[in-house]
Amino acid sequence: MSGHSKWATTKHKKAALDSKRGKLFAKLIKNIEVAARTGGPDPDGNPTLFDAITKARKNSVPIDNIERARKRGGGLEAGGADWQTIMYEGYAPGGVAVLIECLTDNRNRAASEVRVALTRNGGSLADPGSVSYMFNRKGVVIVPKGSLTEDDVLMAVLDAGAEEVNDLGENFEVISEASDLIPVRKALQDAGIDYESAEMSFVPTLNVPLDEDGARKIFKLIDALEDSDDVQNVWANFDVSDEVMEKVEA
Repeated sequence: MSGHSKWATTKHKKAALDSKRGKLFAKLIKNIEVAARTGGPDPDGNPTLFDAITKARKNSVPIDNIERARKRGGGLEAGGADWQTIMYEGYAPGGVAVLIECLTDNRNRAASEVRVALTRNGGSLADPGSVSYMFNRKGVVIVPKGSLTEDDVLMAVLDAGAEEVNDLGENFEVISEASDLIPVRKALQDAGIDYESAEMSFVPTLNVPLDEDGARKIFKLIDALEDSDDVQNVWANFDVSDEVMEKVEA
């Protein structure tokens, strides 16, 4: 998980600077729209919407875009799409298990794009249930280190239900049961600790260690999947050591 998480946070940091910024914005806007539709347009009474807006702001999505998405999703403004969440399961090279979450208004297009991305990059679709059992639904909060120590974060979140705090280099990753995500996030806020994102995630129960070649293949596959406008999140059960990450990023 550590190598995967480090790669993911590095990738998203770079996304704000390159051509994928527009795609990242679109996915964050979708999250806001769906959260507002599901739990109402008031972020104070809808923690999922609150976190979706916070993440969008931290990724520099314009305030006007955020507000329009909130209003569309909450029925305060016309134009909201009928987004459907679909989960696909697959295998990547090296036997890595992959979960692909789509948020789409066209199921056929989403299925086709996921299948093409997998098969063109050495992967394949899997039957429902054949991969998902290797993951647990968890709450994950990313906290920028700054001057914080691991003990600072741990002391703030321990009584709120946090299970573990992982050092990702520039950030700490706080993992909890999915039902404890909001209490953990609030505990950080109460302690005056800023956080980068707070969201539901799928955490693998067992990781497949990858060498440099394997890491390059899985990163290429995930990039291809995330290049689809319909793909919202990708989770995979691989681990990459710091040494391999340095070679891949070189």
